[in-house]
Amino acid sequence: MSGIVAAWSPGCDVMEIEEIMTQNTHASVAPEAGARVLSGMQPSADSLHLGNYVGALLNWVSVQETYDAFFFIPDLHGITAPHDPADLRARTRNTAAQFIAGGIDVERSTLFVQSHVPEHAQLAWVLTCITGMGEASRMTQFKDKSLRQGADSASVGLLSYPMLMAADILLYRPHGVPVGEDQKQHVELARNLAQRFNQRFGGTFRVPDPFIPDVGARIYDLQDPGTKMSKSASSPNGLLNVMDTDKQIAKKIKSAVTDDGAEIRFDREAKPGVSNLLSIYSAVTGRAVADVVAQYQGKLYGHLKVDLAEVVVAALGPVRDRAQQLLADPAELDALLARGAQKAREVASPVLAEAYANVGFLPAAP
Repeated sequence: MSGIVAAWSPGCDVMEIEEIMTQNTHASVAPEAGARVLSGMQPSADSLHLGNYVGALLNWVSVQETYDAFFFIPDLHGITAPHDPADLRARTRNTAAQFIAGGIDVERSTLFVQSHVPEHAQLAWVLTCITGMGEASRMTQFKDKSLRQGADSASVGLLSYPMLMAADILLYRPHGVPVGEDQKQHVELARNLAQRFNQRFGGTFRVPDPFIPDVGARIYDLQDPGTKMSKSASSPNGLLNVMDTDKQIAKKIKSAVTDDGAEIRFDREAKPGVSNLLSIYSAVTGRAVADVVAQYQGKLYGHLKVDLAEVVVAALGPVRDRAQQLLADPAELDALLARGAQKAREVASPVLAEAYANVGFLPAAP
């Protein structure tokens, strides 16, 4: 978690780690059909935004059609910074509901919450103990956040979260991890630690390869079209959220930043505002950008915005409504997550037991 899709680094929508030991020359060829893949997205907001939906969730829906897919909500990663416990619980449920509403099939895929599978934290400690201090401190997220916040404000959890992330991956022995082009570094650390463990203690972990799935359009902030849409946006008006009402969606699109001149054409450099609107239109309708541009030749920005609001509402409205139905019955939603956690533990527990035995821990008597 983004997953390992992309990603799930602290404060990020879907995952981001600095390559440490090897140059990433591994092929980004997708695994064979039926192979196991893993993705996650951190519960850092009440709602997914359109960038999450188009860039990650829709891809996961496609992935589950072909692979043995494991999707999870990395809530343990969500406590590396100060947080409100009630918010974390609510956002975890909200994220799960939106995953299901957005098309994740809990019968076909394994969907679970990270903290419901204790093997993640248990394996993370083992991996932490074979990670060098210098190696950990060179991680991009730790360097950036400790510089911004000060060394005394950055938690040890921020330093060690990449090892937990590696545990997230290695527990399931995935054949591949779908990531964005700029996020392969996360998988690289997991590869390094898997190889190191296998060399020291015997073959235990599959060394996963990153692969780059078909990706949706990159969606930018409505108020700052030079910046990718993100939960950390400076203004809420820049985000189109899955859980927004129809009126909120229409209002945000109406107030979206456009560009000088009246011509509607796609040019990220010269016309970033209207290009972003065209990308959104294309992403939610499946139409080519060139076709959308042709439709609006001779028309004004206002025409594009009105129509765009309609197609975004048509795409997100049913997802929002289904998520609200799921959230109205938290006991049933929790039961679905419990079943997913049980399925995940059936895979993770034997892997942890093998790692514990190989590292030399005395097994508990039955």
